[in-house]
Amino acid sequence: MSDHGFHVHGPHDHALEHARHSTPDSFSGQLAVITAVLATVGSLFSYMGGVTHFNAGVYKNDAAIKKTEAANQWAYYQAKSNKQHLSELGIDLAPEARKAFYRDEVERYTADKNEIEAHAKRLEAQSVAFDEKSAHQSHAHHRWAQATTVLQVSIAMAAIALLTQRKWLVYGVLSLGAIGTALGAMAWMSV
Repeated sequence: MSDHGFHVHGPHDHALEHARHSTPDSFSGQLAVITAVLATVGSLFSYMGGVTHFNAGVYKNDAAIKKTEAANQWAYYQAKSNKQHLSELGIDLAPEARKAFYRDEVERYTADKNEIEAHAKRLEAQSVAFDEKSAHQSHAHHRWAQATTVLQVSIAMAAIALLTQRKWLVYGVLSLGAIGTALGAMAWMSV
């Protein structure tokens, strides 16, 4: 506005005024909805990827703990075995009056070792089971990460389609969105 009471609009002002009063075209609106859906699904996939990554770490940690407990049991087994061998040597070296004592000790250590061995094997089996759970969760994490990445590329392609107004790019957006969703479904079904 000038001091003399008349108003001059530049080309930019006309474009802004026109944009303010015009309705959005269906291309932009549809692409905005597609992008919002892809972003929502991608967020859910990203969350699931984080959950499975965390679970894989927890299960791997549990496997290591059980493996350590099993190793401790095997060391205990070895200690009992050493005591049993010393008792067997005692049978050979001790006077006749003490031999019964050492025979009882050999039997006790044998029974102890059987219990310890069974416990150590159970712990090893638990360790293997936790390792398998960790591997399963790690595989699922990779699937979720793949799905999330493909959806992110699809969203980026949607931005390019919107900026360039190339409608053919929407087919790429939809195709990548379908691929990302399929990868997410594979992660969900543990494939």
